[in-house]
Amino acid sequence: MFLKLKSSSISSLFLIFYSIMIFPMSCYFIMENLSFLIEWNILNLSSCTMSFLIILDPISLSFSNVVCLISGCVMMFSSSYMSHDPFLKRFTWLVMLFVLSMNLLVFIPSLPALLLGWDGLGIVSFALVIYYQNMKSLGAGMLTVLANRIGDVMILISIGILVLQGHWIITLMFDFHLSALVSLSILIAAMTKSAQIPFSSWLPAAMAAPTPVSALVHSSTLVTAGVFLLIRFFPFLVTCSFFKETLFFISVLTLLMAGIGANYENDLKKIIALSTLSQLGVMMMSIGMGMPFLALFHLYTHALFKALLFLCAGAIIHNSANTQDIRSMGMIFNQAPLTIACMNIANLSLCGAPFLSGFYSKDLILEISLFEPTNFLMVFLIFLATGMTAAYSLRLSFCSLWGVAKNLPLHAKHEKDYYINSSTVILSLCAILAGFFLQNIFLSFNPCPFVIPLFFKLLTILVILLGLFSASILWDEEFFPKKMNKIKYFFNTMWFLAPISAQPLTQFSMSLGTNLMKSIDQGWLEILGGQGAFMTASSISKMNQEFQMKQFNLFISVMLIFLAILLIFNLFF
Repeated sequence: MFLKLKSSSISSLFLIFYSIMIFPMSCYFIMENLSFLIEWNILNLSSCTMSFLIILDPISLSFSNVVCLISGCVMMFSSSYMSHDPFLKRFTWLVMLFVLSMNLLVFIPSLPALLLGWDGLGIVSFALVIYYQNMKSLGAGMLTVLANRIGDVMILISIGILVLQGHWIITLMFDFHLSALVSLSILIAAMTKSAQIPFSSWLPAAMAAPTPVSALVHSSTLVTAGVFLLIRFFPFLVTCSFFKETLFFISVLTLLMAGIGANYENDLKKIIALSTLSQLGVMMMSIGMGMPFLALFHLYTHALFKALLFLCAGAIIHNSANTQDIRSMGMIFNQAPLTIACMNIANLSLCGAPFLSGFYSKDLILEISLFEPTNFLMVFLIFLATGMTAAYSLRLSFCSLWGVAKNLPLHAKHEKDYYINSSTVILSLCAILAGFFLQNIFLSFNPCPFVIPLFFKLLTILVILLGLFSASILWDEEFFPKKMNKIKYFFNTMWFLAPISAQPLTQFSMSLGTNLMKSIDQGWLEILGGQGAFMTASSISKMNQEFQMKQFNLFISVMLIFLAILLIFNLFF
């Protein structure tokens, strides 16, 4: 057993040790606002140079710190959670490649070299989603990788256009006559990775991956790559007139869609996945309002409590006989008190409860939205989605944590496991304290400090309380009977995005393949290929044979006539 746990345990210790080592360095870079651009000339051939760039600045160091801390806790959790997996070493290598790809994306400011991390995330995520090797995971993996390939193509298009600049360094980009096209391609690439509308359907489908992978994907790696790309490109993107308005509109729609859809979902992991989609909408909304560092602040706090939420969900699923339906859970608090306490911390932080990490970042974004020159309808939708967040968090707690027990009580073995307890306790402490310690750092980047009235300050708390109240009434099965089935299907399928993303493409490819098979493989290729050549040769040989037979008969007839004429001629003359 020790040999099985060795690889994941060593990797978790390495990641946590690396995170602790670069923490003082990242704090120093943040306080002094330092940035270093390191260039390594690999090859000089005539006037052609091949170089590799690395950037050390507050964003890259702090992001790498958070990614490695969460990855270390996830690997520590996996040491026990997946200890019976015969391919644990393969799983460990895949997760380490995933973390390496994210760090390459963070530290490389050159767009062509950034493809190493960008493509690495897409390829390794596909390998992790199909890890269980069944039909469901394969379909989810194909949807994930195809949606992410759209973003890869957009990055390649932007690289091709940026040849006009003569360089691909992200921090030194400037405005030129094709900058609008570059901005559009980068925006679409970020939307595909961060699952914004209309590319949202792959994010809940990626839940087919193991739970530790879901914790890593949905907290600090794959889905945050798009947000990070926009934060890196922000000084260039903000020069385009359509960027902020377009991103703000799409992010508010995504936020609303995910918030309402999570209230009608019954799968535990999909509820948390939709909450990730909702928080990604909050981050994109912050960038759309011109606050990239505030989006980065919320990205860090969200990554910590969302990883904790997924790890606690994995422990609950493991404790509930591997069922993920919240309707079949109940009274888990009596069976696993530590896990449920940590999950409640993550849930409250997600809602924006006061003095937890989500409160400092999420409430600040909502308060800024009140003072932005924005349409009133957009502000109303933002606060409606915030209320929905509180509603599905309370629904999750009512159904699974404190509800009536619907199955036989199971013994929570993981409550005595050192690896699981250590990982959840570390992330719980981070979810409580990270927002308080990070707020002073990120508020220094905010160029416009403001003071708001007491009513606006309490508006977020009021919306959360209204969301809790609506959750206790509106989602009662007796309150809304069967009339809500069509509406539930609409929200369950994410405004029909899930079937639209998968079925038309599949149907188109299958019908196209069938028509091609009938018209080409069984049609023209048969006519022009082997069978056609055989039929042509057969018919030609048959015609030749018939012609030869006819020629022979004609020859015999002519000869007989000629002999008859000769005999007649000899008799009479």
